Amino acid sequence: MQSLIEFLGQNHVILFMLLFARVSGLFAFFPFFSHLSIPVVVRTSLAIFMVFFLFPIATMPNIELNAVSVTMAVVSELFMGLIAGLILNLIFAMLQMAGMQISFVMGFTMANVLDPQSNTQSPIISQILAFFGLLVLLSFNIHHLMLVFLAKSLHLLPLGSFYPGGNLWAYLVKSVSSMFIYGFILSFPIVGLSLLADLVFGMLMKTMPQFNLLVVGFPIKIMVGFIVLVAVLSPIMLVFKREFLEALNHLFLLF
Repeated sequence: MQSLIEFLGQNHVILFMLLFARVSGLFAFFPFFSHLSIPVVVRTSLAIFMVFFLFPIATMPNIELNAVSVTMAVVSELFMGLIAGLILNLIFAMLQMAGMQISFVMGFTMANVLDPQSNTQSPIISQILAFFGLLVLLSFNIHHLMLVFLAKSLHLLPLGSFYPGGNLWAYLVKSVSSMFIYGFILSFPIVGLSLLADLVFGMLMKTMPQFNLLVVGFPIKIMVGFIVLVAVLSPIMLVFKREFLEALNHLFLLF
């Protein structure tokens, strides 16, 4: 009984609360774990299980035991999960940018579907690439590496001590710019062939005025776009996997 009272002491309660804030923040913003198709009860249960699993290796932070310090430490842990999740979600945004450009040149801009993650309308090609990217991550057990990062973060960064430095903001700015660049690079084969098809259609309309672009041209562009997309889907997923692993490795350096 005495050991139970000592275990439920003030330090252990604060340590449990800070650890739960870190695990909850990461699960709330990390890809796959934050997907809205996973029920909240399941995510909460998994977070509580991970807290009990990681509690023996967690150490009490050197903070003042008052309401203000503990509150700031909890906010720091939640903000850490937000920043880490943002860095990884920018890689998924790269696929969405490529899908938006591919949908535009294929004429699928109006064919939007509901994104279950953000509850917004997005082009269907972006959804296809995002789901393929998620399947690639799961096939390579990337979610296991995220849990490894969660465990190692307890040694790399003590609880309640996260503060975004200048190198973190510089990396975020670089990641946002890279998102647009890689989005254009991944969509360039389809965009380039679409521009070439427009050039060919323009020459045909000059030489054959009876050529109906609306009836013949758009189905041909859609067919060519799908053929090229199937051909370059594997390289796109390889680039996505490489960039995601690189971003995950940078988390160990930034935090």
